[in-house]
Amino acid sequence: MGPHSWVALVTIAAILVYVWMGLRVGGARQKSGIAAPTMTGDPVLERHIRVQANTLEWLPIFLPALWLFALYWNDLVAAGLGVIWIIGRILYALGYVADPGKRELGFMIQALAAAVLLFGAAGRIVWTLAVVGA
Repeated sequence: MGPHSWVALVTIAAILVYVWMGLRVGGARQKSGIAAPTMTGDPVLERHIRVQANTLEWLPIFLPALWLFALYWNDLVAAGLGVIWIIGRILYALGYVADPGKRELGFMIQALAAAVLLFGAAGRIVWTLAVVGA
């Protein structure tokens, strides 16, 4: 594979997980009988909507951090951390929908992966600027 192909695949996988979450919102709407644009009225539907919205809130943190880490550190390590992030989001989604109290493990896994990517990339960029210059 070419440069950054693993990170590209992880990017596509992350977006497909987000699509899966959207389809689950649609399924929950159908099951509850609550049509769009209504966002409330059934606790399970509300949890599905929250899972999808929270994932959307994390994507602008995760995706640039993933790519910057790949560019400034290592493509395979970035891809591995990206897979961990995806697993965390899936665990978060399944846990939250089952019982909001069961979302913490998935949330912590994905937050830690995103933090390593973000702060790892930022640290390497600062180090590169300090050592190499502009």
